[in-house]
Amino acid sequence: MKRWKQVPVKAKWVLLALIFCLLLLPWLLKWFSHEEHKATWLWDASIIAEQTPEIISFSKEQGVNVIFLQIQDEVSDDTYRTFIAAAKVAEIEVHALNGHADWAYTEKRAEGLAFIERVRAYNAASAKNERFEGVQLDVEPYQLERWENEESRVIAEWQDNMKAWTEAGEDAGLYMSAAIPFWLDARQSSGNEGTFSHWVISHFDAVAIMAYRDSGQQMYDLSKEELDEADDLGKKVWIGAELADTHEGDHLTFFRKPISNMDEEMEKVFKLGSTHSSFAGVAVHHYEAWYAKKNGIPLARKDDEQK
Repeated sequence: MKRWKQVPVKAKWVLLALIFCLLLLPWLLKWFSHEEHKATWLWDASIIAEQTPEIISFSKEQGVNVIFLQIQDEVSDDTYRTFIAAAKVAEIEVHALNGHADWAYTEKRAEGLAFIERVRAYNAASAKNERFEGVQLDVEPYQLERWENEESRVIAEWQDNMKAWTEAGEDAGLYMSAAIPFWLDARQSSGNEGTFSHWVISHFDAVAIMAYRDSGQQMYDLSKEELDEADDLGKKVWIGAELADTHEGDHLTFFRKPISNMDEEMEKVFKLGSTHSSFAGVAVHHYEAWYAKKNGIPLARKDDEQK
């Protein structure tokens, strides 16, 4: 004690500051490690019946904090409850995933509403730690023939449907997000209310931009306008990375590249995206392809599967 009293006041403050920093170090490391959040799509929900521990462990290791999990009739509610409860323990949110290309059409609006109602009813019948945090809608009408001839009309119907869906989701207390292509900023919304991307972002809590390229810089560049729009609107944006096979060109996916290449390019996305308050992280499409790639499991190309 006498020695401590002999230490100069300035030195005491330096020592106390060092001790304080050391005490904070574990918390700071944990905080920074959670900065690079990721999401992933899990389409084949049937695998959660037997692979929940592996899925949660892998997702946690990769920094995933959101899983978009498809709702399938053949998967029981109890199976979903078990999976979500395990994910919650690992601090991973689970959002109910669904959508079809023709859901954009007026006559299919009810199907989207029925899906949201199903999630609402499931949550109402489940414990708090077993509930879906939100809903992600993947509706891509531009895959259908009608888009070529009636693009403006399809956009108008799609907007009306999205407005109804997001209102229903909000009433159900669900975080609403949508997977959208990067080029919606090049389309006008119905009624000329600005870009179509701005309209979509304004109605959802978040969007996942399918900015699929094998370059982190290009992924960011394709998403920048949406990030800027979301910054202004106070919404969130995931930038999508494709790891599965595609017939649209190898430059759109990391399918044939080493997993280390995707990790390096994702780091570039995080660095560039971090300049935006709206940036929510990288969304990897999809879990099964990611798991196989990380574990060195060969994946069949689409051409091979058809043979």
